[in-house]
Amino acid sequence: MQSKIELSVSALSPSESQPEHFVLVLEDIAGQRRIPVLIGAPEAQAIAMSMEKIQPARPFTHDLLRNTIDALGGVLQEVLIFEIKNEIFFTKLVLKRQSGDTVELEARTSDAIALAVRCDTPVYCYESVIEDSGVLIANITLRAKKGSLAEHSPEELESLLQKLIEKEDYESAARIRDYLNRQKKGN
Repeated sequence: MQSKIELSVSALSPSESQPEHFVLVLEDIAGQRRIPVLIGAPEAQAIAMSMEKIQPARPFTHDLLRNTIDALGGVLQEVLIFEIKNEIFFTKLVLKRQSGDTVELEARTSDAIALAVRCDTPVYCYESVIEDSGVLIANITLRAKKGSLAEHSPEELESLLQKLIEKEDYESAARIRDYLNRQKKGN
């Protein structure tokens, strides 16, 4: 079985090469790699609104799907980017039913990420996909010591979170905050 790497949403910006599209940048914190994903404007808006905690007057499609999963007693356990072919990412939603069974549904990566940010669900990617599509970056603020966030104690993460807030690095601070919240939910 391939190893899975946790990713976080690092950036969302207009595409310079394809007008009316956006680039969603997913970050592998441990390996200092970023994965650029080209997405449409509606999905970019859905992701940005959720990340900014903006509540629309009426539910958008991704809100409806989250509400449906909740109403049926299910949980979105994870989003998994499992393959890349011809520069297209293939992604699964891993859902847990009330009975404990899991169901995997294929989804567009942009829709899966939009749902993941609404459900505060981790996003994973197989190492082979990162190797094929990832871009190495020189320095990531969160890499205060080797390894992933999972290798830090909660106390270390809380300390790092405070330092990032003091430096006004709110994107990195939000990633740590979200990670800590997921860990608290899991316990």
